[in-house]
Amino acid sequence: MLVGRAVLVPWAATRAIVLGALALAHLLVDRVRPTDPAVARTVHQGLLSWDAGYYSAIARAGYTSLGHDALRFFPLYPLTARLVRSALGISAGDGLLVVANLASLAGAALLYVLARREAGAEPARRAVWLLSLAPSAYVLVMGYAEALLLLLAVACFLAVRPRSGSRPAWWWAALWGVAAGLTRPLGIVLCVPVAIEVVRHWTGLRATARLGALAAGVGPVVGGLGYLAWARSTDGDFWLPLRVQFEPGHHGGLSDPLRTIRADAAGVFHHHYGTALHVPWVVVALVLVVVLWRRWPASYAAFATVVVAVGISGTNLDSFERYALSAFPLAMAGATVTRWPAVERVVLVALGAALLGYALLAFLGLSVP
Repeated sequence: MLVGRAVLVPWAATRAIVLGALALAHLLVDRVRPTDPAVARTVHQGLLSWDAGYYSAIARAGYTSLGHDALRFFPLYPLTARLVRSALGISAGDGLLVVANLASLAGAALLYVLARREAGAEPARRAVWLLSLAPSAYVLVMGYAEALLLLLAVACFLAVRPRSGSRPAWWWAALWGVAAGLTRPLGIVLCVPVAIEVVRHWTGLRATARLGALAAGVGPVVGGLGYLAWARSTDGDFWLPLRVQFEPGHHGGLSDPLRTIRADAAGVFHHHYGTALHVPWVVVALVLVVVLWRRWPASYAAFATVVVAVGISGTNLDSFERYALSAFPLAMAGATVTRWPAVERVVLVALGAALLGYALLAFLGLSVP
């Protein structure tokens, strides 16, 4: 009962806020009637707008007719939605939403179990709330793959960091890792925390257990490379999905993070407020990474560090908050620094307001999810 309340209430609160933002976006469009048709189109698409439209098209018809741009979306999420669509007799878009919302619920439940195992019930409760009200958590309600990746990443950590007195479930970790690598490019970086846990346990493992540990360590890479191999078999270019992602119109190629942060912060002086909005969240993420390194096991800190590094290493900070959402240990670090009730209340109210605002901007086409 306690786990259910600790998870269901924040999960429901997120959906109430996001659906409220969508309703407000519809109201604004109906009243203001903007001249830009893209705004009305984005509002009309709602939970299936932005990248969710690509996932919906892939779930409905596959990659063949969508061109190279669609290859940057890894396959497990739309394939799962297609199975749900067939089983329930619903549309591809509805299948995406069913998978995303159930995966986010299961992911939050596993996060609670994991954080309680590591730090106790109260930090676990706060971690679930912080993740649920993160500014980019609206994508956990939309047709995006982040919810599925969250579920798989937390499941992988649960497998390699068992409760005291138990052994790691290496083969389960390998399975979750392969699935994560097939879900998002960021899923591949799960090999970093798993490798840390493998090294930590290595000397005490028997030969058969070492085989499972090695499988767990390479599982995320196997999943990602498997999709790239499929892309090569169909388009003749092994790296095409990643090269599409590195195009300037998307995440962009690797660049100096400090230069990117300075450029986006300077946007406020040129009326580019959307880019400047990312900078405070970069600072918050970096502070939480430091907290992780000081107070949490190295595998959590390493995973969050790599995810944040990927998020700030492109030519722009678009979607940084969504990238950071995949670094679920940041919520666990946040639980560490919000242990005072007054601080917790202020932070949760501020995050709820930010979630409402960012969701509204995304539905109006003014901010990139």
